Amino acid sequence: MFSVSALGELLIDFTDAGTSEGGQQLFERNAGGAPANVLVALEKLGHKTAFLGKVGCDMHGEFLRATLEANGIDTTGLISDPDAFTTLAFVALSPDGEREFSFARKPGADTRLTEGELARDVIAASRVFHVGSLSLTDEPARSATLAALACAREAGCTLSYDPNYRANLWPSVEAAVEQMRAVVPQMDLMKISDEECELLTGEKDPEAAAAALLGRGPKVVAVTLGAGGAYVRCAGGGAEVAGFPADAVDATGAGDSFWGGFLAGFCESGKAAGEVTVEDAASFARLGNAVASLCVRRRGAIPAMPERADVEALLAE
Repeated sequence: MFSVSALGELLIDFTDAGTSEGGQQLFERNAGGAPANVLVALEKLGHKTAFLGKVGCDMHGEFLRATLEANGIDTTGLISDPDAFTTLAFVALSPDGEREFSFARKPGADTRLTEGELARDVIAASRVFHVGSLSLTDEPARSATLAALACAREAGCTLSYDPNYRANLWPSVEAAVEQMRAVVPQMDLMKISDEECELLTGEKDPEAAAAALLGRGPKVVAVTLGAGGAYVRCAGGGAEVAGFPADAVDATGAGDSFWGGFLAGFCESGKAAGEVTVEDAASFARLGNAVASLCVRRRGAIPAMPERADVEALLAE
């Protein structure tokens, strides 16, 4: 039994690493992809996880598989495709740790996952099944994602969603809005950033956006507020949860690490999504904020995911 399984992109983040002696920009290879980042955060917190997706039969795909396995993640559902190249993302960092992405994904292996390649037994053996929106940008991965959600629903999984908008991976804003909003009614738990509020709901204000999402199906919504922490909302109301101070080195994976912590708290509560109170959601978000605070203090999302003991120490301060 898995606490959480996730489907989506697994890719290389080539992160800005300064300049060479000759003055040329250097990039450091790191494993990345939002759903994978979430799972590593969960594993560090003591939860059993599994990943479903596709990489190429190339040096990067081998590295990514090895990275997941080194972090304890089940890779039964990870397909290596000899006819596709592993997706790459080049990440430029500003002085405050914020990122700008440039993708090599035309197409990338992550978009080539098919319905027939889904590890349905892995999905069915999961308490929570999590997806993002980047697997909705292209076929056949879009159909595979929808089939996986149907499988998870039939198996009684709690469905989790983090849209994680990347403008340059969609043909248009209109296409992104259509596809990203289409799956919202199926979800039980949902996380967005404050920058995604208007895109997903038409509301700029995080509280209004969270309320709008609750009206469309999800039972618990969290809106990340950057250094400000998070806002959570469920049927019982909403609450803002303060973040932890941190000198950010690299914000890559910050939202993913938050959601990994949030899902860990949810799984540990033993509750169904519809039973979660505002107090519960706030405690899940506080755990997520602690994980995210520790993550952004180091470079590279996956290697920066903190151990449980470090998270507990921060929470106890």
